Amino acid sequence: MDVSAGVWWLTIVGIAGLLLFDFVFHVRKAHVPTLREASIWSSLYVGVALLFGAGVWLFGGADPGAEYFAGYVTEKALSVDNLFVFLVIMGSFKVPRADQQKALLFGIVFSLVARTGFILLGAALINTFAWVFYLFGLILLLTAGNLLKPEGGDGRSPDNLMVRVARRLLHTSDTYDGDRLFTVQDGKRVMTPMLLVMIAIGGTDVLFALDSIPAIFGLTQNVYLVFTATAFSLLGLRQLYFLIDGLLDRLIYLAYGLAAILAFIGVKLVLHALHENNVPFINEGEPVPVVEISTGLSLSVIVGVLLVTVVASLASPKGRAQNTVSGVRRYAEAYLDVEHDPVVREELFDRLLVKEEQLRQLPERYRREIRDEDRLLALLRRAHEEHDRAGPSAGRPV
Repeated sequence: MDVSAGVWWLTIVGIAGLLLFDFVFHVRKAHVPTLREASIWSSLYVGVALLFGAGVWLFGGADPGAEYFAGYVTEKALSVDNLFVFLVIMGSFKVPRADQQKALLFGIVFSLVARTGFILLGAALINTFAWVFYLFGLILLLTAGNLLKPEGGDGRSPDNLMVRVARRLLHTSDTYDGDRLFTVQDGKRVMTPMLLVMIAIGGTDVLFALDSIPAIFGLTQNVYLVFTATAFSLLGLRQLYFLIDGLLDRLIYLAYGLAAILAFIGVKLVLHALHENNVPFINEGEPVPVVEISTGLSLSVIVGVLLVTVVASLASPKGRAQNTVSGVRRYAEAYLDVEHDPVVREELFDRLLVKEEQLRQLPERYRREIRDEDRLLALLRRAHEEHDRAGPSAGRPV
């Protein structure tokens, strides 16, 4: 599918316009998005991506259309994996919920810029060296294996190299000043921890790009489709964070689903590399007659694996138990150490009470599996003592 320079520029301007709209009308004024707001805007961004894909199918043909949708669904699934790490980062840096939107939008913009660079580099390598498909396939197979390890989901620490360097070089204040990057402290202009949060998200996005770009090149080598599928998968990620952060812990089989998808695409890349082989020590530099996996089959496998993964996770009693325990811990920590707005704190405490009731109703076998149970109970005691001191009506609207 050939794409003119004019279409490229219109696409870039359109994506930049959506990001600017997001900042001006949603992020510039710090607030906690309601469930309704997050649902509406998440649906709109998904709708825009689907309409774009329909346009590709209509004007570019069935094959490019299927390649776009396969790439978009894969990148969207991988972006949900991003949200797990974003959640850890926000908790690690104790970012107030109302101030998280700017950091998330920065992460999306940084990720889009970084991935665009990786896309261009990947396209140049593919056009120059046919053996790159072997390398991409190996990267995906290793990533899939890493996701299956017990510690695979925790491997991307929020305290990555970029953050450690930034902590050493940048002296920030101990407290936030809304979502500002700079504040005045003791008469001096200093940086706030928000800058470190953005660096952490940006550094993590670079790591994720190393997985996602080989994956999408395994589905299509058209640079325009790779770029647009990646961009549209990132748009709306901020709203999705606020929409499903309470469900993220329920997706206990997501890592297995992503591992299966990445392994499948890795095999597809290796088969394609063998079919196009010119590496001297493989079949004497001649193409190997192997069966290649079609785009239609790829799309079917990806969608099927994701559906099974999500349904199995949501239906799992273990997933419900894990979601309850994580919710109790997260709401208690946010109430004690993160939020300062009395209204937001009262809302958090109400949610904590709901999760505590769900915790008491868990079957005994799941309650025995709670890690650091004594620490969790101590955290709950602190939250209740703090709430009693503040008064039961503190923070409630008059």
